[in-house]
Amino acid sequence: MEEIWESCFVEAQTSWGFEPSDSAILVKDLFLKQQIHNILIPGIGYGRNATIFVNNGMNVSGIEISKTAIELARTKNRLDIPIHHGSVTNMPFNQQRYDGIFCYALVHLLNYWERRKFIKACYEQLKPNGYMVFTVISKTTSMYGQGKKLSKDRYQIMNGLNVFFYDAHSVKKEFGSYGLIEYNDIDEPIKHMKGEPPLKCILIKCQRDI
Repeated sequence: MEEIWESCFVEAQTSWGFEPSDSAILVKDLFLKQQIHNILIPGIGYGRNATIFVNNGMNVSGIEISKTAIELARTKNRLDIPIHHGSVTNMPFNQQRYDGIFCYALVHLLNYWERRKFIKACYEQLKPNGYMVFTVISKTTSMYGQGKKLSKDRYQIMNGLNVFFYDAHSVKKEFGSYGLIEYNDIDEPIKHMKGEPPLKCILIKCQRDI
């Protein structure tokens, strides 16, 4: 499994570049407004989304399965922060509770049982009133239905990557028990590739009960 992630990471690096995603910018604003200081980023990758939180004075920890990504986070983005090496399906990696969790373009890469376990683990690592925000790929994006169908709304696409595509029903089903506040469509441009259509995504916001 880790070998697949390493292979996919090389392509993901060239696909996304080093600018933060639009989702990360929006979540940064939310976290600043809510005075959130300590955050966890599962699937931190090479840190393109982490830097905007660090640069705004937040304490950031990450989880990442790719050693290549962690090395780039240290060298290219100069992130001197705790990064746990391992799969998000093995959360928690510590007993810390966080004010906020931000997860970008990751949960839809897991199967149904892994998604359930991961979402629950994130919720349990939130402090009371803490926020967790997920960016997931939408069924309205152009790649939906491409590749080998594995199950309802789940397809194997490039490089053997398995992707689950969300809609309103699946968002409510999977996040409804974990403090779901709202979910909104968002276009995620591939910023350094001019002319490429943006990915159609859904930004999901949850808050833990007191």
